[in-house]
Amino acid sequence: MYGRLSSVMFPIAALLFIGAIMWGYQEHQEKNAILIKAENQYQRAFHDLTNHMGRLQDELSQTLAVSSVSQGAQRKGLVKVWRLTGDAQKEVNQLPLAMLPFNKTGDFLSRISDFSYRTSVRDLTKQPLSESEIKTMKSLYAKAVDINKDLGKIQDSVLNDHLRWTDVEVAMAGKDEPHNNTIIDGFKAVDKKIGSYPENDWGPSMMSAKRVRSVKMLSGSDTTPDDVKRKAEQFLSVTKGVGPVQGVQVTENGQKTDLPSYTASVQGAGGETIQLDYTRKGGELLWYMDPRPVQTRKLDFAAARTQASQFLQRHGYKDMTPVSYDEYDHVAVFTFVGLRDNVRIYPDKVTVRVALDNGEAVGLQATDHVFAPKTLPNMTPKISKDEAQKALHSDFRVDSYNLAVIENEENKDVLCHEFTGTVNGGKYRIYINADTGVEETVESIPETVRALLK
Repeated sequence: MYGRLSSVMFPIAALLFIGAIMWGYQEHQEKNAILIKAENQYQRAFHDLTNHMGRLQDELSQTLAVSSVSQGAQRKGLVKVWRLTGDAQKEVNQLPLAMLPFNKTGDFLSRISDFSYRTSVRDLTKQPLSESEIKTMKSLYAKAVDINKDLGKIQDSVLNDHLRWTDVEVAMAGKDEPHNNTIIDGFKAVDKKIGSYPENDWGPSMMSAKRVRSVKMLSGSDTTPDDVKRKAEQFLSVTKGVGPVQGVQVTENGQKTDLPSYTASVQGAGGETIQLDYTRKGGELLWYMDPRPVQTRKLDFAAARTQASQFLQRHGYKDMTPVSYDEYDHVAVFTFVGLRDNVRIYPDKVTVRVALDNGEAVGLQATDHVFAPKTLPNMTPKISKDEAQKALHSDFRVDSYNLAVIENEENKDVLCHEFTGTVNGGKYRIYINADTGVEETVESIPETVRALLK
């Protein structure tokens, strides 16, 4: 009996054993294939990075070599620098460096990209490169040479010692410090060196490129945590349509930064944490978020827009008009901009999130409104609407028109003629400078926004 049973079970066990071996071998092969694919992607990204950085160095050198009166060549060189910097940033993002302190390198590349782009888009025949900008480019070239030397050393080690990027990933995932890895040490050294460089004078184009938001732009006196608590309670009471709100907690943020603020938080009915951020100076509301889940949609677009407008009115945001709309997870998102004498002020904007189950506002982003420019450009256009319209494509069909203040490529506020219309089957907003007649920018209008334009 046992012999008969073993004669049956032995082949089955053997088959199972062989099957387990084959399954394990297949799993091993698949794992190796994934690792090889990941390694190949990392190697390609790294060698592309070194190539782009080398070409970036060459382009800076060639741009500096051309005559100061060759604005066309300078523009082409700056555009190439911008493009190569963008490529280098993409390659950095594809490498397993997320856990490394590599932020100084990323910021350095970002600043070069912004500098080259904003310098190239302006009219260099009217506003040529200044002495300080030439000096900045020379400094960038010297730094690029220095950085490329270090990247070259890393590349030599990778090639000569057959180093693997997947080992970097494993090392970074480990909890033990320090990480003993040639690639990790090399990139840390690069980032440390970039952090030691003196700050460049980025010129007038970059001075306006990033508007620093600080307490100096705000009015009013400093508020206390108790002041913010009362403000938050009142805001929530009006928003929720209920009596006094209890349980608001306030914490202070960024005491030693350019923008100290307070965060007020309270537990919602569903257990979620509702938060509001206020500036310490003036007690201005920067944003509000109620993360409660919205499971159903009961309101249509028109009803949601009405709810958003009424929410803004109740909280004192007057003279604003909706210009953008989106929708996700049963939440409608409207962007409103300020109106002054029927001129749209795009730098002065707020975003409102409306839950489509009951019309309650569950979010507000008002930072741009708080730091909106206090001084606007001349609101009287030098060029008429008809003159500005001549700059449009001959096939562009105008559906609506407004005067608007926008930020141009150099982040300067300019008055524009805003034409909304269609061409080649698409809908666009085109902004023509009301002083020069030059096209400032073109904005494609997605399908969701078009409901606002009807």
